Amino acid sequence: MIFRQLFDPVSSTYTYLLASRRGGEALILDPVLERVDRYLKLIEELDLRLVKAVDTHLHADHITGLGALRDHTKCITVMGEQSGVDVVSMRVGDGDHLTIEGLSLGVIYTPGHTDDSYCFTMADRVFTGDTLLIRGTGRTDFQNGSARAQYESIFNRLLKLPEETLVYPAHDYKGDTVSTIGEERAHNPRLQVRSVEEYEDLMANLKLANPKMMDVAVPANMRQGLHQEEGEKEGWALSVAQARGMLGRPEVLLVDLREKSERDRHGCIPGAIHAPYPELAANIRPGGLLNSLAAAADRRLVFFCAFGERSAMAVQAALDAGLADAAHIAGGMDAWKKAGAPVT
Repeated sequence: MIFRQLFDPVSSTYTYLLASRRGGEALILDPVLERVDRYLKLIEELDLRLVKAVDTHLHADHITGLGALRDHTKCITVMGEQSGVDVVSMRVGDGDHLTIEGLSLGVIYTPGHTDDSYCFTMADRVFTGDTLLIRGTGRTDFQNGSARAQYESIFNRLLKLPEETLVYPAHDYKGDTVSTIGEERAHNPRLQVRSVEEYEDLMANLKLANPKMMDVAVPANMRQGLHQEEGEKEGWALSVAQARGMLGRPEVLLVDLREKSERDRHGCIPGAIHAPYPELAANIRPGGLLNSLAAAADRRLVFFCAFGERSAMAVQAALDAGLADAAHIAGGMDAWKKAGAPVT
């Protein structure tokens, strides 16, 4: 496995790059905007293909690199389903698995630091975001934080993991890089409490100043979506009503770009074929599945995904590949379901 722990000294943020092999798919956790060029260089040096960029929560101390990485690599952006960020490609929930070629991360909802905080597990390690730090825990006094919720997340979720589980946090201000669940249980001063009430009292009296970047970072990090309005100007962004009127038409091919787990969880549009976004490049080139299907019967490709981000990128890629009549459903499956359109 390829594993890199990268550090941003300005915000003391750890970013993690994961892949199962050289030349394979890669995933990045908690990227920082100012370090994106470094990530891209490393990805190139390791001959990797970035397919997913993930934030453990809405950050207040730095601007995320999710949007910039998406724009450079066309990767899928990922956050938890409780996140208030305008648009990310994919949202995960407690108990899901986040997968790339050769690797699978378990998804644990761990509110407390913020109400959208998540941790991600592998067989021997856990990426704890700002929920559990090395000899500390994330503050709980803004962004709908809750000391009680954090206590439950730590004591009833994270500390239930095997003691030898490696702990990789999103921040460290002392120079520590890794710990274990056993070490934190034994030596983390904030975990030596006897009750949730004692923990709430401890967290209520930290008297911490707001993060220096908070007033800039939070608004910036709330706006990560592609400008789907551009598709409306060009005429290739369809409303749910327009797309619904195309159901059953032989000249239209509905293409579901989501992953199987998303389809299983949220349902599908009747008649759509499944062609996951990571396979898009192969599918739209001459001889590829979608290219062939479109050409064989002069069909119009209409893409959709969860929220419209992957499908907007797919339209642009299809246009670049010479599929001139491609379109997508603005707002994706989320808008489709909110409109009460049929789902199988």
